[in-house]
Amino acid sequence: IIVFRLSMADLVEGGQTWDEIVSLAKEVEAAGATIINTDIGWHESRVPTIVTSVPRAAFVDITSKLEKHVDIPVAASNRINMPETAEEILNRGDAQLISMARPMLADPDWVNKAERGASDEINTCIACNQACLDHAFVHKQVSCLLNPRAGRETTLILSPTRRTKNLAVVGAGPAGLSAALNLAQRGHSVTLFEASDKIGGQFGIAQLIPGKEEFAETIRYYTRMLDVAGVTVKLETRVAPADLIGSFDEVVVATGVTPRVPKIPGIENPKVLTYAEVVREGKPVGKSVAVIGAGGIGVDVSEFLTHPTSPTLHLKEWKQEWGVTEPEMAPGALTTPVPELSEREVYLLQRKPGRIGAGLAKTTGWVHRAALKNKGVHELSGVNYERIDDAGLHITFGEKHEKPRLLEVDTIVICAGQESVRDLVDELTVAGVVTHIIGGADVAGELDAKRAIEQGTRLAAKI
Repeated sequence: IIVFRLSMADLVEGGQTWDEIVSLAKEVEAAGATIINTDIGWHESRVPTIVTSVPRAAFVDITSKLEKHVDIPVAASNRINMPETAEEILNRGDAQLISMARPMLADPDWVNKAERGASDEINTCIACNQACLDHAFVHKQVSCLLNPRAGRETTLILSPTRRTKNLAVVGAGPAGLSAALNLAQRGHSVTLFEASDKIGGQFGIAQLIPGKEEFAETIRYYTRMLDVAGVTVKLETRVAPADLIGSFDEVVVATGVTPRVPKIPGIENPKVLTYAEVVREGKPVGKSVAVIGAGGIGVDVSEFLTHPTSPTLHLKEWKQEWGVTEPEMAPGALTTPVPELSEREVYLLQRKPGRIGAGLAKTTGWVHRAALKNKGVHELSGVNYERIDDAGLHITFGEKHEKPRLLEVDTIVICAGQESVRDLVDELTVAGVVTHIIGGADVAGELDAKRAIEQGTRLAAKI
């Protein structure tokens, strides 16, 4: 078998024409290749191809065009992560093979689960790239945010326990879910407590951001696998130390975070909302908005506020947003982007000077920055928040508090970090309960699902 990876859409200015691509494919076939695999785009392209916000199987239509010009099998690639999507492609005849990489990091049993019709048990790749490509580009060991054992199979081992314990896990965010499932799969008796009416924690918020709908797959996976593993899940249950003391051998505190509210004069004004109130609770937001805090959450919230609909769910609109056309129409399949206009005017603010979004991940940060630019988001850095009143948000700039300015906005959304929720810890510790703290309850900071899921997994391996 000789597989040739062929670019079918360069997505760069001056890229190959379709005639050139077809001619090359025929020459490759004549030279003895037995399979042509789909390659889309270059790292220099201004069009995202592999991140979460790219629709599933976004470029299969281009693969299907080449399939008509050669007699050897053609493999479809890029953002194909579930059996149902793969089967649709094969059944339509758009390709003869499916090429996947990252989904096998997320779930090494992907093929076995697909074969037995258990796709609901697949730990679906969400194309976050945080532990695979982002690691590779800085020469770190490649792994997977959802599956920390990837690349560590011989060192992070989850063998059956020799002594079954009765364990409580408090909090069903990424850290708690990881710990509860892995502990149960090792043979422990696990009860998972969650104060809200559903599992997911911060992933429950993330899945509501346009372009991050894939995060719902992770919640689906844990919902199913907790049941398979026999974890007792108690939703809408806010536990007190007394509920845990004497009832469990050990307790895992994964109670997560709460939005940090900065001490700005007037912060109690009714036009001020936290990001959780805006995204998860759906509280009404005006036509002009100031977002305080430009970390990952601030960027996500800005995208939430400026996208009337999610292009990720509508391939035609996504291609229009980013300027992707038919490969026969233009070299590189590239055309002028026509993003949908934002219904809101949004100001994204950060205290520190310098470029907003500089700390975002390598493979995804530029996509977020481009999306905000396309929506006309005003980015202001080096900002001091002086006060909030009915007129809006009063700000100045720099250490000397210069250039006073009033942002006459309808709504102010707080994305100024998080604080750990760990009110159970002291009383449990005093009572002598063996207590483990993981996830946001351990370190709030910038939300880090990669660290949280790995913490939960490593803890499960030790207990």
